[in-house]
Amino acid sequence: MAFALQDFENPNLSPTSPAEDSDTAPMYPIPEPEPIPGLHGVPVRWYDADRTEPYTKIVPFQEKHDTSVEFFYKPVTLSALGVGLIVLAYVATTQDVLEEGQDKRRVGTYAAAASFLMFSMIQFRDGPFIRPHPAFWRVVLGINLLYELALVFLLFQDLDSARSMMTYLDPNLGVPLPEKNYAEDCALTPKNIWNALDIFCLAHTLGWFGKAMILRDYWFCWILSIAFELAEYSLQHQLANFAECWWDHWILDVLVCNWLGTYLGMKVCQYLEVKPYEWRGIRQTRGLRSKARRVLSQFSPHDFTAFKWGTATDFTHFFSVVLLLSVFLAAELNPFYLKTLLWMEPDHPFVISRLAFVFLWALPAVRELSQYISDPRKAVRMGQHVWLLLATIVTELLVIKKWSKGMFEPFPRNVKWGWTIGVTLLVSYTIIQFALPEVRKYVNNQKNRPKAKAS
Repeated sequence: MAFALQDFENPNLSPTSPAEDSDTAPMYPIPEPEPIPGLHGVPVRWYDADRTEPYTKIVPFQEKHDTSVEFFYKPVTLSALGVGLIVLAYVATTQDVLEEGQDKRRVGTYAAAASFLMFSMIQFRDGPFIRPHPAFWRVVLGINLLYELALVFLLFQDLDSARSMMTYLDPNLGVPLPEKNYAEDCALTPKNIWNALDIFCLAHTLGWFGKAMILRDYWFCWILSIAFELAEYSLQHQLANFAECWWDHWILDVLVCNWLGTYLGMKVCQYLEVKPYEWRGIRQTRGLRSKARRVLSQFSPHDFTAFKWGTATDFTHFFSVVLLLSVFLAAELNPFYLKTLLWMEPDHPFVISRLAFVFLWALPAVRELSQYISDPRKAVRMGQHVWLLLATIVTELLVIKKWSKGMFEPFPRNVKWGWTIGVTLLVSYTIIQFALPEVRKYVNNQKNRPKAKAS
């Protein structure tokens, strides 16, 4: 009980990151006498309890409290509720805002989503990040939940109905798109290379910059980059835009765009890791320029944690890393299938928004997963961000699986053999690295056990 209260009253910790164990602490907790009900042995009745006593206070679910901006941490739940209801009543009842004949269903959907996001901003638990404000990351989690609910709804619709529903959000949708192939002329000439340089090269670089900021590991980014190119080879019979020239795959994508984005992202991670963090409030900052710099720094990390994945330490770490990379690979491939099935251009705002939000969802999710893997004794549960993001990616796969029936060609034999060999090598490495040492250790322990004397 004492240990739980000590962790509960520490404002720098959360249920997923309790206090560090002491090396001098006893192996087993020392039993303590049963606490006496009430306050100092006197029963406390509900109508005369002192609400300012520590036993009635609740510590927010966050790792650190940003004391430099205390004003933004004052509770304003009732004020926000009042303002939200006033705005909602004005929009719903004023004819100047909603004229007769205007599509009310779309506005009603947006109002319902905005109301839900307001609730999530005020009432959801805080995550691992506190900059620019925990409320921002609560809204990010709320958007993820809304997207997951939309996917669950679409999971019970057929493809034609889903395409028709998308026209309510954008009337320009619902039109079949021509297939684009990038492997028409694969001669390695300066002209072809220059023609291959387009806006998607910048998108590749920015995407891998974001992945480096999320994973914070060179090896993970390289493995994921190569795995994605192999996946494009395996799926180019289904998606025409995956058919690219060999130099487009390995030179332009892997060695130029992906490497540049990963390198810049890891350099930023290294800078943030060694950067000294000393925060002062705006009132304590003197000068207009210093105050402006302090305001801008509110959108930078409060601190920075380097991830130590420990891939080869044990089977749990190895399996978690393989699962993480598999989810990342699925998150990369899903939008290509969804935009093809729903007839969306690659630069459509829905596609770009999905990619941007997955980046925001993955930032706290991978942080929570790293904490959950690295210290399973203290991280008593998987974080809400990683749980919801995992559910989102799996739901996308289910939607694609349902809508893809009869839409794509089956896998060729060489693709099946290639993935079979890859999975076999992965399983063989797992057995050699983790299973065989455990078997040898068990056999040696059995040999070294003293044999019982026959009576």
